Amino acid sequence: MFNPRFLIVSLGNQAPYYDCLHSAGHFALASLQRLLGPSQPPFTSERYGRKSCQASAAHTYTMLQSPTQMNISGPWVAKAWREMLENHQLNPSELSLVLVHDDLEEDLGRVRIRKWKASHRGHNGIKSVNANLKPSDFPGARWSRISIGIDRPETRDHMSVADYVLKKLTRHQKDVIETQAGPRVLACLRELQEEWEEDYEKK
Repeated sequence: MFNPRFLIVSLGNQAPYYDCLHSAGHFALASLQRLLGPSQPPFTSERYGRKSCQASAAHTYTMLQSPTQMNISGPWVAKAWREMLENHQLNPSELSLVLVHDDLEEDLGRVRIRKWKASHRGHNGIKSVNANLKPSDFPGARWSRISIGIDRPETRDHMSVADYVLKKLTRHQKDVIETQAGPRVLACLRELQEEWEEDYEKK
């Protein structure tokens, strides 16, 4: 019987840079939780990957906001993934891992599914996760990414980009992400689940 379970992890920053564009994934996940309502409990502080983090755990979707700074998120994501498999006695093929992260190359609020091995486009959080989680170590695992567009600054030099992603969200930017990202992330998750079910039924 097909019984999909997802570990959905948003990458972002912690205080004092929580309310910044780099944390768009966190706000998208919060939007998704509110959209799902009673079936998905509110975010509360829980321990995953040996750290306290904001978590919303239901049977189908376990949503976690990475508690580390963006550039070093990989080790924690790897620990949380392994912990979920062990605690729930799941095979890698029974738990789909989805990273939700910001994307400088897309318009504000645009949400897209990206293959796990797609280019990191210079995203240091993705680089960190890739360095710590290898698909070859987990045969059968279904890993994907969902990107949240945040636009990009007019100049593309390293300092301008760094300043841009760490800048506090404007009210407009926050409204766009909070109102548009949740429904779009849910649509992406349903698409991933449909593909997973099709593959399951072929076996």
